[in-house]
Amino acid sequence: MSSPGTKPSAGERALKRFHEEVEIERAADFRMLRRLWPFVRPERRLLFGSLGLLLANAALSLARPLVIKAALDGFASHANPGSTVAEYGVLLGAVIVTEQLLSFPQMSWMQAAGARAMAALRRHLFAFLHTRSMAFFDRTPIGRLVTRVTNDVDAIGEMFASGALNAAGDLVKLLVIVVILLGMDWKMSLFAFAALPPVALAVEWSRRRIRTAYRDVRVRTARINAFLNEQVTGVGVVQAYAHEKESEREFDAINVAYRSANLRAIYFEAALDAAIEAVASMCIAAILWYAGAAGLGVSFGTLFAFVQYIEMFFGPVRDLSARYTLIQGAMTGAERVFELLDSTEHDAGEGEGGAARDRAAAGDEAEDELPPERAALAFELEGVSFGYKAGHDVLHDVSFGAARGETIAIVGPTGSGKTTVASLLLRLYEVTRGKVRVFGKDVRRSSRAELRQQFAVVPQDVFLFPGTVASNVCAGEPEVDMQRVRATLERIGALELFERRAGGAGAAAAGGGGQSGLEAPVVERGANFSAGERQLVAFARALYKNPPILILDEPTSNIDSDTEARLQRAMEAAMQGRTALIIAHRLSTIRSADRIVVMHHGRVVEQGSHEELLAKKGVYERLYRLQAARRAIEQRAGAAE
Repeated sequence: MSSPGTKPSAGERALKRFHEEVEIERAADFRMLRRLWPFVRPERRLLFGSLGLLLANAALSLARPLVIKAALDGFASHANPGSTVAEYGVLLGAVIVTEQLLSFPQMSWMQAAGARAMAALRRHLFAFLHTRSMAFFDRTPIGRLVTRVTNDVDAIGEMFASGALNAAGDLVKLLVIVVILLGMDWKMSLFAFAALPPVALAVEWSRRRIRTAYRDVRVRTARINAFLNEQVTGVGVVQAYAHEKESEREFDAINVAYRSANLRAIYFEAALDAAIEAVASMCIAAILWYAGAAGLGVSFGTLFAFVQYIEMFFGPVRDLSARYTLIQGAMTGAERVFELLDSTEHDAGEGEGGAARDRAAAGDEAEDELPPERAALAFELEGVSFGYKAGHDVLHDVSFGAARGETIAIVGPTGSGKTTVASLLLRLYEVTRGKVRVFGKDVRRSSRAELRQQFAVVPQDVFLFPGTVASNVCAGEPEVDMQRVRATLERIGALELFERRAGGAGAAAAGGGGQSGLEAPVVERGANFSAGERQLVAFARALYKNPPILILDEPTSNIDSDTEARLQRAMEAAMQGRTALIIAHRLSTIRSADRIVVMHHGRVVEQGSHEELLAKKGVYERLYRLQAARRAIEQRAGAAE
């Protein structure tokens, strides 16, 4: 990280652009509230009921000074002042008790409406994220998305939980107090209202600054979350390279920026509160001075009630300023949430008119127009070009297909586009040019659910969900079929391995406990399982789904020789009668493939069987000889040890 005063490097500038928030349009509050309404509308009965009780409470609180005024005036004018004060005391007590009794349902209904509305918004955001394209996730830090669903939604919910919407009652109070003050003594009222311009100036001065400060706080929160996510995920690399101090310094810089943003927000809030409090106190002092100096001749009860209403007048003004701060934080959170929801990077077939748009992109070619031999293919790429960035294609005019039941292997140097082909088959990305067909049908003519049900993927980097071995094998299914899970694991020769597996010291250290068998717990990311065990679970997960097409991203790369041999036999049995696409890194594992497609610089340069490609003495032959020589060196080194 650059030291203070030095120019940041190009890498640091790129990292900052990746972490920092995009500039969000400063939307009007009423537009944000209008967009929030669909989530609040199902709870409108609770909301309107709460607002009704709020108005009733406001009326009761405004009645208190009038009751006290009547009691004081009665004490001065009646022959039996004691009984008069007692009667008004009972009335005042009844008003206060009723006011407090109404406060509980009013706040609880408001908070319940907010909690339910925010739960609906979070649910909508979570479902929305599943409809985004992989390109969207490639460009967006995970911590930023987590901030949207958690911190930003919490900021909106705080508007309900803190009673910020009670500002509606405050506005009603202000209007009624103005009418009451004018009715009691219009001269003193006008004198008091002279203090309003300074308050209006203070609010206007603070309004924009508070909104900007809260927007900055939300930005810094997102960056902290993104940085923490990266550092916790990559803690092994940080420790292995002794990079702790550098990471701490970078986090400290982000944390200091977050603290500074919070301090600015606190400063403007405190300045606004202090200004309103000072104006209110000076106004009351001026009223008392004016009443005495001008000899207005008002009764003590009237003067007392007038001062009470002045305090009640500035009370809502103070509350409005505090609630305005909360509302500004909520509107800033809403801006960021709806900025996410405005994303147009839809997954396959998502978005308004998605299906029709996909059919148009697929063209008018009907299935029966394909030659019979091509219509019978399990999958086919025809003249496909694709780039993750516009103008930077990683695939160039790629064309090949696989017959039903055929095993196809894709090989080539790193960066040649092997994994990209699998992503296009699943339609995780959209092709730039050309067509991708599955069972003779353009993938853009199928719904994403229909398309992806045709595939099961065994990735090289396996992700396991927290749960059990059994729940991970049948991932995506609503219920665990233990009999089917056992049959699947037995089919790949892994049932005995998992049934006898004990938690052991490593599992206990990772939080796995000592439980064994198919109900053995799986902790976050499967940290209590070896890489080979995770690979076996992933392969069982694919077979449990029983799809017509398997995509295998070198599934034997992370397991020992004994497990590899067992899994290799299971793979051969599982692929019988099923189409398989193997993305191969170790060429020794795909010698028995029906056909091998060799890719280089995003192009198909060779196709054929293992023997045919060796005979061509082209790219495949060179790759095979290099790997064979490397294995020989490793074997000699192992024998020497």
